[in-house]
Amino acid sequence: MSSDLERSSIVRVVPPARPRRLAKVPFVELADGRLQGVVSSGSDIERVYVSSVETRTFAYACSTNNNRPCGGARGGFCTHIRALVNESVLQYGPERVARYLRAEPSDGEPSAQGITATMTAARPGPAGSTAAAPVFSRFLHHLAYLELAPTTMPLPEMQWFPPTRSLTGEAA
Repeated sequence: MSSDLERSSIVRVVPPARPRRLAKVPFVELADGRLQGVVSSGSDIERVYVSSVETRTFAYACSTNNNRPCGGARGGFCTHIRALVNESVLQYGPERVARYLRAEPSDGEPSAQGITATMTAARPGPAGSTAAAPVFSRFLHHLAYLELAPTTMPLPEMQWFPPTRSLTGEAA
């Protein structure tokens, strides 16, 4: 007999390392060789910034969802990137973020401040803004899932995955 999870279109989500403030940083991910995400503007409720930091080089990018450059990201990390690092540590834990970015502080236990200090000491330069569009698109895609009513029926857009077994447990 199959479990409810096997019959459900709902995927179990790994809980964050610690609770996050979704209003400030609604989307954060470690993907594509970058720490990247969406950060709310502190001055305009309708504006968000797409920020990213590359693994190893720590090259950074920050721009609005309309591809306007962040005024604070000239010559170093802006407040949006710092907020992204802080929230990523809450989401994934400091060890995982430091390991992913290759920014493990030499003074012991990693923390958001230690990771940021390690990256800043490397004197990174700005990266191109080519990551902004795909990151913002993924964020909007995740928001669309929040509007769906909970169901145990398959989601039409996910039906291209081949079935691995039938509901009775037999191979498909």
